[in-house]
Amino acid sequence: MNTKLFLPSAAILASVAAPAALRAQPLPPPVAAVVNIGQIAETCTACVAANQQLQAQGQALQTRAQQLSTQLDTEARTLQPLVSAIPAGGQPDAALAARIRAYQAMQQNADTEINAGRERLQRNAQYVEEQLGQRLRPAINTVMQQRGATLVFDRRALIDASPALDITASVLAIVNQNAAPLNVNAPAAPAATAPAATTPATTPTRPRPQGR
Repeated sequence: MNTKLFLPSAAILASVAAPAALRAQPLPPPVAAVVNIGQIAETCTACVAANQQLQAQGQALQTRAQQLSTQLDTEARTLQPLVSAIPAGGQPDAALAARIRAYQAMQQNADTEINAGRERLQRNAQYVEEQLGQRLRPAINTVMQQRGATLVFDRRALIDASPALDITASVLAIVNQNAAPLNVNAPAAPAATAPAATTPATTPTRPRPQGR
């Protein structure tokens, strides 16, 4: 006997098994709106204050980097003639070798400090962005309900849009109702496991310290 005669098609099974509520229903016409998130991030009251603080953090980091660079350049200029005076194939004496190691440690510490500062500044900026996002979503949802919108696009992702679709001003007004400042200091990042220390060479090779 050919059992295939007794097996209904998948389409028939789906139509029988699926309740009426799950059957395909025509979608309502979309009602689109546009919001300029970048503009809000620059102009909202709390955003302006946070951006100013982030800029101050960046300027302080730049100033510190310049200070460290100056210190390293000064030490490098002092060491260079001493290193150049070492005879070919010779090694620095104990005092000069200690100064060279100190300079190299200073250089490494400076790089570590500035890199950590840059990472911290980046985390702070991302943290501000996260907090703004927590305020933006409910504000956008409120305006969507007020305007009957079913889709909202970020203006930065569009080539062009009619000004009549723009709800930025309404969203900005709701965001500004929250006067609480945005925190510009992100929680500390988890501490990374320090690599195993290596024993430095007791007799340094002929170094050539360079200014930063």
